[in-house]
Amino acid sequence: MVGRPNVGKSTLFNRLTRSRRALVHDLPGVTRDRIVGEAERPGGGTITIVDTGGLLLEDEDRFVPLIRGQAEAAIRGADAVLFLLDGEAGPIPEDRDIAAYLRGLGVPVVPVVNKADRRLVDLGSAEFFALGLGEPALVSAEHGTGIDSLWEALAPHLPPVDADEEPASAADEGIPVAVIGRPNVGKSSLVNRLLDDERQLVSEIPGTTRDAVDTVLIKDGVRYTLVDTAGIRRKGRTDRGPEVLSVVMARRYLERANICLLVVDAVEGITKQDAHVGGYAWEAGRGLILVVNKWDLVADREAGRRRLEAQADQHLKFMRHAPKVYLSALNGRGVHRLFPAMREVDRAYTLRVSAADLNRVLREAWDRRPPPSSSAKAPRLFYGSQVRRSPPHFALFTNLQSTPHFSYMRSLENVLREAFGFDGVPIRVMIKGRKG
Repeated sequence: MVGRPNVGKSTLFNRLTRSRRALVHDLPGVTRDRIVGEAERPGGGTITIVDTGGLLLEDEDRFVPLIRGQAEAAIRGADAVLFLLDGEAGPIPEDRDIAAYLRGLGVPVVPVVNKADRRLVDLGSAEFFALGLGEPALVSAEHGTGIDSLWEALAPHLPPVDADEEPASAADEGIPVAVIGRPNVGKSSLVNRLLDDERQLVSEIPGTTRDAVDTVLIKDGVRYTLVDTAGIRRKGRTDRGPEVLSVVMARRYLERANICLLVVDAVEGITKQDAHVGGYAWEAGRGLILVVNKWDLVADREAGRRRLEAQADQHLKFMRHAPKVYLSALNGRGVHRLFPAMREVDRAYTLRVSAADLNRVLREAWDRRPPPSSSAKAPRLFYGSQVRRSPPHFALFTNLQSTPHFSYMRSLENVLREAFGFDGVPIRVMIKGRKG
């Protein structure tokens, strides 16, 4: 799906995929990366749709060459191209340039005139014939009209419908992994390195990524769904408009993941803002791995490791037990260590502990150090149960009438973490008391 900025590509993408994956805003140029989604075809089966950034062939904007490269990569891999046009504005010189560019590539092109619900658009549709791409499909992405005609125009360029194709399920995602962090720490570079593909738009300009972009990777027989999110700033440093929306999307997609890779800058060190971003993931109940990027730029590795360990103890106390992986997304060194760390954290995140093992560990910890109680009766633990997983939640049934001090609850969490290997995973422990 290509076209100049602000013609409604992301709106149509969301309409066809029945999602809110792509950011939509009145400001031109909001989409920068390729956004990939599945759309259900009439009569069954699905196709993959790629939303691209606004295509400008000549512009001095610093992002334009990067966005154009992403769009060209999507076009080269496509069976057909939906060329979106603004029906209200009519074909303008930029549209004619793009049409000539697409004709030169030799790929099947379906012109789609958007905003067909506006006045006089149908009367002016003949102007779009002059682009030399055939009869356009008239649609309104915002209101969903004309979508049937779009599918009819696209059908000759698609493979036959596979009636036996099974719809994708949540289990097909494998291990969902969100890559999070503040701006310009190398999140997109890390995703590209993992994929060995320039899939994400990478630049030294902070805030390059706006959409949350997910990509499937299969490594050693394990399927990972990697979600590269926008850099999250503090509220006071976030501009209005698209940047605010991108942070909202980043937090939404963070909650889809089992694991979050918190990427920090080895040179700048671990900051309060890193803790702010990691705190979002921890509060949402996601597993965490601390990824120290740009490790190749640290001259004294031993001193650098001590400095980062001290900063982690200061700013990231809630995840001090999380695995740490030191790597360089630029040259790839250390990246291979991420895969076993992700598998182990996902194992712990989805683990269901047997009732016998759980109660043995809880009984030993309780007898060794019972909670303080204001009652004359000795505190008793009747039994414990794991009430859910992802992340693990445990309920302790006792004769207590109130929850013990948080320090005692923290000690129980640490006991469970050490006994069952819950490193990098938030644990929730609840006390169920008996009244009277």
